[in-house]
Amino acid sequence: MTTSQKSPATGERADLLQILQEQRATLLITIRGIDDEQARKRSTVSDLTLGGLIKHVSQTEKHWIETILEPDENAEFDMEWSMQQYYMRDDETLEGLLAEYAEVARATEAAVAGLDDLDVLVPLPTAPWAPERQWWTVRRTLLHIIRETSHHAGHADIIRESLDGGNTTRQMGADAGMEF
Repeated sequence: MTTSQKSPATGERADLLQILQEQRATLLITIRGIDDEQARKRSTVSDLTLGGLIKHVSQTEKHWIETILEPDENAEFDMEWSMQQYYMRDDETLEGLLAEYAEVARATEAAVAGLDDLDVLVPLPTAPWAPERQWWTVRRTLLHIIRETSHHAGHADIIRESLDGGNTTRQMGADAGMEF
């Protein structure tokens, strides 16, 4: 996939990046003020944790951008890699995961700003749920990244509420100067 040196993104690219940034910001509200122990803590019957979700969305976004930039018609989904990204290891810190996520966001923005065409078809890795190769446009792949981020922001909000009552809607209101 070729990219040009366009920057910053404009038009549809700018819109897609803005929506993705808004979803990232919503997700990041859920980890405000927590420490590594809280980031690893399960607060529901699910294995999901705040740290694990930050790690997952970061690695997932990075994977999809690599899929766009380096198309591989022979790629296969790596289930083991996928499952490991949901867990914040003992040697990982929330600060480190957030730094990685910020770097992924910068790389995504640069890549999208430089794309020549959002209609280019990208081969997806085959997977147990999609054994036949599928092709998505770059646009659809970017929309999938947005969907993944917003989907997991909802998970994170529930986990945070279960941990200590924190709530993204209330925090967004407080950030806007509202009193509750």
